[in-house]
Amino acid sequence: MTFATLIAHAAEEGAHHGGNVQAETFWYGAVAFVVFIALSLVTLSYRNVSNRHAHKAAAYTQKHGTPTPEAHGH
Repeated sequence: MTFATLIAHAAEEGAHHGGNVQAETFWYGAVAFVVFIALSLVTLSYRNVSNRHAHKAAAYTQKHGTPTPEAHGH
């Protein structure tokens, strides 16, 4: 077989794609959706962290007379 015959034969076999492309690629979107949901839960878990230790920040301010270096005005 020549190279051209092999290419033609491969193209002919590739044309008979039996299946729904949308159904085959559904899982890429589903996995991406699950990953984004997991990342959003991680992001939400850090919500209000600066206020959880307000007593430590107040004690530092009282002892040193300056606000904590980590405080960003939140």
